[in-house]
Amino acid sequence: MRLKDLLNHQNIIIQSHDNPDADSLASGYALYCYFQSMGKNVRLIYSGRYRIQKSNLLLMVEKLSIPIEYVKMPLQAELLITVDCQYGTGNVTKHEAQEVAIIDHHQLEIDANAYEHMEVRSYLGCCSTLVWQLLQNEGFDVNQDVKIATALFYGLYTDTGQLAEIFHPLDRDMRDALHYEQATILNLRNSNISRDELEIAGLALLRYIYNERYRFAVIKVKPCDPNILGLISDFLLQVDSIDTCVVFNEVQDGIKISVRSCIKEVKACELAGYLTDVIGSGGGHNEKAGGFIQRQLFEEQYENMNLEAYFTERMNHYFNSFEVIDASQYTIDLSQAKQYRKTRVPIGYIRIADHMKEGTPVLIRTIDGDIDFIVDGSIYIIIGIYGEIYVMEEERFFEMYQPVEATINFSAQYMPVVKNLFDESIVSLEQHAKACTAKKESIIYAKQIEKVTKVFTTWEQDNYMYGDIGDYLAVNKEDLNDIFVIDKEIFHLSYVEIT
Repeated sequence: MRLKDLLNHQNIIIQSHDNPDADSLASGYALYCYFQSMGKNVRLIYSGRYRIQKSNLLLMVEKLSIPIEYVKMPLQAELLITVDCQYGTGNVTKHEAQEVAIIDHHQLEIDANAYEHMEVRSYLGCCSTLVWQLLQNEGFDVNQDVKIATALFYGLYTDTGQLAEIFHPLDRDMRDALHYEQATILNLRNSNISRDELEIAGLALLRYIYNERYRFAVIKVKPCDPNILGLISDFLLQVDSIDTCVVFNEVQDGIKISVRSCIKEVKACELAGYLTDVIGSGGGHNEKAGGFIQRQLFEEQYENMNLEAYFTERMNHYFNSFEVIDASQYTIDLSQAKQYRKTRVPIGYIRIADHMKEGTPVLIRTIDGDIDFIVDGSIYIIIGIYGEIYVMEEERFFEMYQPVEATINFSAQYMPVVKNLFDESIVSLEQHAKACTAKKESIIYAKQIEKVTKVFTTWEQDNYMYGDIGDYLAVNKEDLNDIFVIDKEIFHLSYVEIT
């Protein structure tokens, strides 16, 4: 999606989700400034039962002069842009609009084709990063106004656990690029909770449910600003015997939940979706997530069931619903598996010394982290179709791959570039990549998954591959510890059975 495609509208309303957080405010504010600079009549609004209450958010609005409006009555919009949320979902009040655009970083909760203008990137740490990139694409420099840059940085700061949970390279790119006001960030950081909220959190922590077998906790909190749920959740994970937790409170039309996980076997976003399945919506990130349960749907499904009992029972069901495979220690049963041959798909490669002077220190920012090395004539970079990067010596490259004349069909959510650490110039891997294919034929054993399976591969021990029922569990014929998951939708497009 390009922001310039929305400029045919003169009157624009940008809407944050109900009970806005810092990321939602920052994202909406940056968009507001862009559209205002383009001569549009623009408003930044939020709705819901509660006005902004948290002290740091009130201070953020004041310090950065964010023109946010609280709107209680339904509006009619020419163009409505929902930011950090998705139009029609449980955490955003619905206003009527002639046209809707969606900019969000949470898990997709609506039909992917519901609206023409929709940019949802759940892999990002915050919506501020997505907005930053959209503005970059239009040539809008956020650093021209320190308030915009500071807002975006604070959105990233709060949504990534004070920058401790930055995993995507785009988030790191924005962090490095913003020229923000450090004194304001320090001020906001030290104004995160009121004394009343401290009392609510303290009382909640005195009464909790704990499951010793699965090491999870469930806590009910008195009515309060929903952001306090996250503060309590974060505190709970500092307890040495708690790995996952659910903190919730009741609001007029449902139940707000905050979910946390500090173990690699459980992604908070996945757990939040499981807890709200059918009766609400939930999502977020690996360590932090949230959700909303609609009261009417809950009562229809569970009648008069106690909420603590629901969450405790549902958590137990979740932990019983999957199995975990550590490929480095697992012996796969091949009795029910068939052999398949992978079709040879062209991938990319470049000899980096053809594009940068030998001896230059460089950095490749990838989806899995940063790779840094010194340019050498013998170094080759392999680029997979999904943007995965492998750096290897020339001898190994020609042992494993052969250059070919072919088109490479890249399909990466983030295409890495090589950055010169001397002068910060870059080399586009996508632009300069030549095609190659593997020399050896890849043969696997595979069988369909009958129970949800989480596989920690030998090459990625910190993040599992999720195998749903019907997907394929596969193993390399030449290395029985090379176990991985292949999505059922693409399996037969990539593999042919050997008969």
